Amino acid sequence: MANLMQARVKAVLSGDTVVLSAMNNPKSERTLSLAFVSAPRLRREGDEPFAFASRDFLRRLLVGRVVQFRVLYTIPTSKRDYGIILMAAGGPMLPEAAAAEGWVRVRDDANKKDDKDESSLIVEKLQVAESHARIGSKGVWADDGGRVDCAYDLPDAKAFVEQNKGKQLEGVVEKVLSGDRMIARLIITSTSHVQTLVLIAGIRAPSTKRVNTSDGKEQPAEPFGDEAQQFIESRLLQRNVVIEVLGASPQGQVIATVKHPVQGTVAPHLLKAGLARCTDFHSTMLGAEMGALRQAEKEARDARRGLFQGLQAKAAAGGELEAVVSRIMSADTLFLRNKAGAEKRINLSSVRQPKPSDPKQAPWQAEAKEFLRKKLIGKHVKVHIDGKRAATEGYEEREMATVTFGGKNVGLMLVENGLASVIRHRADDADRSPIYDDLLLAEQQAQEQKKGLWADKPPQARSYVDYSENQEKAKRHLTMLSRQRRVPAVVDFVKSGSRFTILVPRENSKLTLVLGGIRAPRSARNPNEQSEPFGQEAHDFANRRCLQRDVEIDVDDVDKVGGFIGTLYVNRENFAKLLLEEGLASVHAYSAEKSGHSAELYAAEKKAKEQRKGMWHNWDPSQDEVAEEEPAANGNATAEPAAPREKDYRDVVITHVDESGHLKVQQVGQGTAALTELMTSFRNFHLNKANDKALPGAPKVGDFVSAKFSDGNWYRARVRRNDREAKKAEVLYVDYGNGETVPWSELRPLDGEKFGTAKLRPQAVDATLAFVQLPGAPNYLADAIGFVREVFCDRLLVASVDFVEKDGTLAVTLFDPDKSQKVEDSLNGELVAEGLAMVPRKLKTWERGAEILGALKKREEEAKEERRGMWEYGDLTADD
Repeated sequence: MANLMQARVKAVLSGDTVVLSAMNNPKSERTLSLAFVSAPRLRREGDEPFAFASRDFLRRLLVGRVVQFRVLYTIPTSKRDYGIILMAAGGPMLPEAAAAEGWVRVRDDANKKDDKDESSLIVEKLQVAESHARIGSKGVWADDGGRVDCAYDLPDAKAFVEQNKGKQLEGVVEKVLSGDRMIARLIITSTSHVQTLVLIAGIRAPSTKRVNTSDGKEQPAEPFGDEAQQFIESRLLQRNVVIEVLGASPQGQVIATVKHPVQGTVAPHLLKAGLARCTDFHSTMLGAEMGALRQAEKEARDARRGLFQGLQAKAAAGGELEAVVSRIMSADTLFLRNKAGAEKRINLSSVRQPKPSDPKQAPWQAEAKEFLRKKLIGKHVKVHIDGKRAATEGYEEREMATVTFGGKNVGLMLVENGLASVIRHRADDADRSPIYDDLLLAEQQAQEQKKGLWADKPPQARSYVDYSENQEKAKRHLTMLSRQRRVPAVVDFVKSGSRFTILVPRENSKLTLVLGGIRAPRSARNPNEQSEPFGQEAHDFANRRCLQRDVEIDVDDVDKVGGFIGTLYVNRENFAKLLLEEGLASVHAYSAEKSGHSAELYAAEKKAKEQRKGMWHNWDPSQDEVAEEEPAANGNATAEPAAPREKDYRDVVITHVDESGHLKVQQVGQGTAALTELMTSFRNFHLNKANDKALPGAPKVGDFVSAKFSDGNWYRARVRRNDREAKKAEVLYVDYGNGETVPWSELRPLDGEKFGTAKLRPQAVDATLAFVQLPGAPNYLADAIGFVREVFCDRLLVASVDFVEKDGTLAVTLFDPDKSQKVEDSLNGELVAEGLAMVPRKLKTWERGAEILGALKKREEEAKEERRGMWEYGDLTADD
């Protein structure tokens, strides 16, 4: 057939009319009607019978296809072209195929349109096809079933949405207005259709050229507006789609997800092409699906496609701070303390803790808070302030921040574990997380995996029994707690410097713990009350070091109001000792003796006095009075002699003497032989370059590591303190008892299997000299320590172990095996004889009645007479 032209079918207007677009220029269009036939019309005032079915036949057959066509004639008045369409070589010809199916009627004036022989032949064929269709009751010749009611107006969009929300409706895209809106014919039932404007949910595409109705002026298209329209039009115009109704806009427009029958939801494809942006208006309707859209937008942004061409990478926001998490108020609210010690509250950006008003979410509040407490309390984090929420009624001003710990966004950790939800921000709300897309995606995954808030069952609520309600209840619980050592616990609240509310999770118990052995000044309990001097400082110090921390407790007794008296260990250190070292408490003699930590506590207090810390800032050593010998329990000044002790002699070597006069000793025997063997292997291990691996991260207090001593050798050590700014750690060499501060670069992981404490326990044992008291004055104390180091250290000695404290500290009397023949010849006695120690005026229970006391007092009198050491200016124990 001659004079055939080629084009692509863009749309079908009715069963006899199509819109064709040029192959080399899609914007060049022409309308072609099928020659010699007519079809029922789709009309706004009501479709003619079989109009939709007639058009649908042609639409399914032609839309999107490349066809050949020829114009047979043109009506001069309307300038409409009429012709024929060929699908492919040997394929069906239109309008003959449509007439054969009964979807068009041959015009009565068909023979008058064109008098050519070819046209006459076409008309004859159409008439024959129509006759067969009429006989077969096909198409428009059917007896019934051709009426479809189509509503072209939607007076109550909200009611329509409520009725069809969540349903998967079949539809046909009638017109594409822009990349994010279209006219769609929704097929509610086979005989009931609705044609209305549909907004594609979750996106906002640039607008196309339009006329402003107010002034009649034409507004040009926004950049990429035409491209976005063409993208959707070329893929969806007059195609069958699936439309899931989600909601209605304030203007009464239907908001829906539009799905291609093969490619699925169309919005991500438009976003990936960079022809639209995500909009937050529809976030609550889409829920977790919004994460996929934001991910598609991110892909286009990263690839600089479409709207994002020439986009400059956003510079990293400045002002990132480092802080310590001091308190977890809730799963989305933290208290942070900066380097200067100032504390402030921040809210995590774009995340919300489990809602207390939601019965399903409320049980997860405690779980979410505990998750953050374990992860963050006391840890160094990086903080970036994203914005501020102004103060409103009932709420003070809040700073919204991104908090990062170990390179991981804290808000993201919560959402990933289903312990927080993502806030749906308003479009103009800029105070949001910089990884908002990732948060939504994480929430979607948590929902799919049914984690946390999205789980089918809430967690079992943990209830704590308060055993400090009264003394009777506390005493019953004391029996069980006192049998345990180092019980794991959590500090729930700090009441004062020495009084805490403690949770013991494994016992489901709650109790008030009072630190034994010390007295801390009281802080004010309300604004009208005044603190004792340094009471608030002690309270603040306890808050900084203890609040919400994992701790260990030892319980010894209960007080009159149900408080448990005992010891609190923070990072394995006695917190009472830390308070004393800061000068924020004083030793309480009676309870210190009872606690078994008296030596440690007195030494800490002495250290604070000498450094004039805290409450000792005006301390005058000359004003200290030496305590008199403690009266016996019956009120008499003379106590009954203690029962004879079993002799316990051990060979030892003093490896270290600290600044307070405490000793570290190694017991000579199998342990020291094993240590020699271990140290040989240890040195060889570190000589191998393959083992020269740095720590995987910052060391933690309490960790066992391998540390390089100033002599260049490596030793087993335990981390005591950390200086994160200087990247240095204070370590204690566990086999020798000395310590120093070393850079992190000189720490290595300790192979626990080869060299750990399970292989060989630490060989340095704490010890004190029994029956003697070292000087309180710094210069005489330094002389005493120097004497011990020079005369006693690194020598084989014999130690008479007179007492073992609860913490394992040995109280010893030391002898030189080559020189000491009598009790009074002990090295303890030598110190007393040199005026570098004296017999205590306040004896411990186990010291009373010891036979060595008489010899020591005699040597003390000799030192006084000779004015040696501390006695050079006379008897400092005499009354004024």
